[in-house]
Amino acid sequence: MKQAFRAARTFDGEREVPGEPVIVVENGKIVAGGPGDVPVTDLGDVTLMPGLVDAHVHLAFDPFGVATDQTDPDDVVLARIRANALEALQAGITMVRDLGDRGYLTSRVRDAGPEVLVAGPPVTTTGGHCWFLGGEADGIEGVRAAVTERVEHGVDVVKIMATGGSITPGSSPFDQQYTTEELRAGVEIAHAAGIPVTVHAHATSGIKAAVEAGVDSIEHAFFLAPGGLAVDWDTVDAIVRAGIYVSTTSARRPTAEPATPVSLTLRENFARMRERGVKLVCSSDAGIGPFKRFDSLPHGVIEFGELLGFTPAGALASATSVAADACGIGHRKGRLAPGHDADLLAVGGNPLEDLQALLDVRAVFRAGERVV
Repeated sequence: MKQAFRAARTFDGEREVPGEPVIVVENGKIVAGGPGDVPVTDLGDVTLMPGLVDAHVHLAFDPFGVATDQTDPDDVVLARIRANALEALQAGITMVRDLGDRGYLTSRVRDAGPEVLVAGPPVTTTGGHCWFLGGEADGIEGVRAAVTERVEHGVDVVKIMATGGSITPGSSPFDQQYTTEELRAGVEIAHAAGIPVTVHAHATSGIKAAVEAGVDSIEHAFFLAPGGLAVDWDTVDAIVRAGIYVSTTSARRPTAEPATPVSLTLRENFARMRERGVKLVCSSDAGIGPFKRFDSLPHGVIEFGELLGFTPAGALASATSVAADACGIGHRKGRLAPGHDADLLAVGGNPLEDLQALLDVRAVFRAGERVV
């Protein structure tokens, strides 16, 4: 079926499009050319843009529960995945990349509202960060076997824990879990299958090893150190040279709690990374706590513009075109362009002037079908 849409303003994923262009959709894809004899649906005084892309979520997690408790039966987890995906869709998020579940459960719900890219259980050391999801693997051969298993399960991305993390008892975000050689072994297997690799890395040693191993993106990249943050700017420059994306996982719902010295410094560091040329992706890590609900991403985009020095267009791109590129699907997501999926978001007002407009969702389309 062929459809056509027009709005008062249009953002194509990279920049504002002048005038009131008509977006023509056929069979779930944006197509070139005019609408012909197809009536144009005028969406009115809204801004039409690509649906948002959240490059880091955990759909199987209950934000109000305990991540380490994996005793719920599969049917309960699957219902939770669907509910969490719907919450994201209501916020205009039409694609999410799930970076850690139990038993590949998210693979059963790839189209639970938003399109879902899946990683399955993250690869981690025995007793390492998120070991309770079932992805333990040690040494070069262990990593190779674990990544091979994920390839055979048809994952969209391989997730490896380069450092420990704070939500796992007994794990420290300061500690490196895998050597460069072990990470590289996993990267080689994944890349041979055409699958990107992203790593969880908090501290400098893990971030540096990930860069040396040739990963595609790094989650967090906070440069945590005992007592605060200690950025290795040489490693940041290496990230830029390698073209590695940094998924900030910084989006969260606003809270009444005042910003801490660490969070203020983290914002300053991300702003400096942007200035040095790091490709920053706005993402949420949704699911890890009540402040990380699945509708958090728009708040992160607002923060990118208000606190990290992004232009409004740059902030919007960080959760549309740039996020899609980081996920390896920029050829079909994150832009209003011919051949791309017709995942559309209409918001009231003009986010290119005031990013708060992202919170006023008027319509959401998935593959050309209105779902909100």
